Amino acid sequence: MTSLSSGTVFAQTRVAPPTAVESAPLAPPPGASPVQMPSVPAQTPPVPVPDSQPGPQPAQPAPPPPNPVVPQPMQPAPTLPGPVEPQPVQPPPTLPPPGQSLPAPPAQQQTGVPDPNATLAGKRGDSSDIEEVMLAAKSVLLLPGQASWDQGFQRLSESFNALRAEAQKAGLPVAGRPLSLFVETTDDGFRFEAMLPVALPAGSPPPALGPGVKLSASPAGRALRFLHVAPYDDIDSTYETITAYLEAKSIAVKDAFLEEYVSDLKDPGDPNLEINVYVQPK
Repeated sequence: MTSLSSGTVFAQTRVAPPTAVESAPLAPPPGASPVQMPSVPAQTPPVPVPDSQPGPQPAQPAPPPPNPVVPQPMQPAPTLPGPVEPQPVQPPPTLPPPGQSLPAPPAQQQTGVPDPNATLAGKRGDSSDIEEVMLAAKSVLLLPGQASWDQGFQRLSESFNALRAEAQKAGLPVAGRPLSLFVETTDDGFRFEAMLPVALPAGSPPPALGPGVKLSASPAGRALRFLHVAPYDDIDSTYETITAYLEAKSIAVKDAFLEEYVSDLKDPGDPNLEINVYVQPK
């Protein structure tokens, strides 16, 4: 039997319907119209209700958040190089007119011990070769002089001895072999400038020098080196060779010739006397 209350359906245990009892209808009272009795509706079995509703499904865990992105520092843009400043071209050194001394070079700091036997162009090659070299200017003590051809060797030797004494008195180390620049020649003799390379201390004032001695610089630039290995009395033959070579090559040179004495000037007849002769093209 199913009972309804407030629109809510409650499930109960199903009971078999009772057996219908047959009875005779009562007679209506006199004068009354017969009344149709309502028929009993058939009973509809209740719809079974499931005992339980499916439970909620377990919630899936949320995916872990991605790793945080660490911001990278921005790299500065590369710096473009600035325009290259053109460097001024230094003119090659030139020799002064005959009779005028060279200006004194600025004092430079010397490294190591100065070599008193150093030459302007380094070691020579084959003695039979004529070498094209580059002369480097050196600080020198300069003493001008003149002599006849017969007295030339003696006057040159005396001039170098005076320059060595002057360098020692001024405390200047000798830094190369002695030189002589022949600025003028005549049939009777020649005028020359005797030079002795020295090392000047950096930052010191110019030293006090004796009469006639001055601070100057040796010639520099491109030159041809000729070698003389013979007595000094035979040096004319070396200059004849130089003149023939220059004429054959059509080379115009400066009038001043530079001699560098690799050997000391002690004996004009020394067969092993070694002299470098430098000729500078114009």
